[in-house]
Amino acid sequence: MSATSPAPGGCRSDLDPRYYRLCDLAEGWGIALETLAAVGAVTSVAFMFALLIVICKVQDSNRRKMLPTQFLFLLGVLGVFGLTFAFIIKLDGATGPTRFFLFGVLFALCFSCLLAHAFNLTKLVRGRKPLSWLVILSLAVGFSLVQDVIAIEYLVLTMNRTNVNIFSELPALRRNEDFVMLLIYVMLLMVLTLLISFFIFCGSFPGWKRHGVHICLTALFSIAVWVAWIAVLLVPDIDPQWDDTILSTALVANGWVFLAFYILPEFLQLPRQRSAMDYPVEDAFCKPQLMKQSYGVENRAYSQEEITQGLEDIGDTSYASYSTHFQLQNPNPQKDFSIPRAQARTSPYGDYEGRKEGS
Repeated sequence: MSATSPAPGGCRSDLDPRYYRLCDLAEGWGIALETLAAVGAVTSVAFMFALLIVICKVQDSNRRKMLPTQFLFLLGVLGVFGLTFAFIIKLDGATGPTRFFLFGVLFALCFSCLLAHAFNLTKLVRGRKPLSWLVILSLAVGFSLVQDVIAIEYLVLTMNRTNVNIFSELPALRRNEDFVMLLIYVMLLMVLTLLISFFIFCGSFPGWKRHGVHICLTALFSIAVWVAWIAVLLVPDIDPQWDDTILSTALVANGWVFLAFYILPEFLQLPRQRSAMDYPVEDAFCKPQLMKQSYGVENRAYSQEEITQGLEDIGDTSYASYSTHFQLQNPNPQKDFSIPRAQARTSPYGDYEGRKEGS
């Protein structure tokens, strides 16, 4: 559409033609997608503030460790919804590099966070020591940095450092093929996340399997969305003017998959109390059996209910099992088994002779 043509219905007359899709009533898909993207962005921001509010109320420390990575995940989802506007706006020298760089980077960040969460769950569901929050966050960032390097190298080589208009000048089929080839690493992350989520269901602690269901469903529906938009985008018979519609629809759909199947159920799990059924008994092999707490005068911390039947019969009290201190006791005195003999009592009048002594 030329700059001299009148603005379409719903747009201001002085609006740049690049932004006509944002308000053109004749192309309602642009208005519908930007509305869904705006609502998704606001919802993502609301969840981010909610995580900051409930961070001190999460009782389970292992769920609290995931909050930094989930906050990073929400930043990626917010970027996905924001990137939708770059596909609704007409492709040019400004939106071209943005599309090719941020599409893969943002999705790589989201799937890296899911993959790091899945790795941590595979340890928790088997009763092993979980990863720290810093390690989980580092894994998520590390996985996503690979796509950053790939995208930067592609942009530098394709634009020849300065030609930002190359993306709009490329043939539509070549541009779409390059776009899909650039996202191979993201597809690998999706498949790997789905496979790792299956291992979560093999553990012994069912409480963590709920989180595995969230990750599995999110990866499964995301793969379905990606298969659909890639298949439609690479069909040569479709008019290239629908390419932006396909890609922006994929962004909005996958963004809402992230919110509906991962963020919302994970947020509902945060207030749950720490359950003893989700963790193994610590040091169970070195805990004494048949122990109970006593509240006697002797102030002993623990006493054994039964030692052995033989000790009960003998009545030996010199041994106090599992005592919190050493007890010093005198040995039993030697018992006297002699028979007492009868003895005559001394009369108090034995020395009385009816006279005074010395008289």
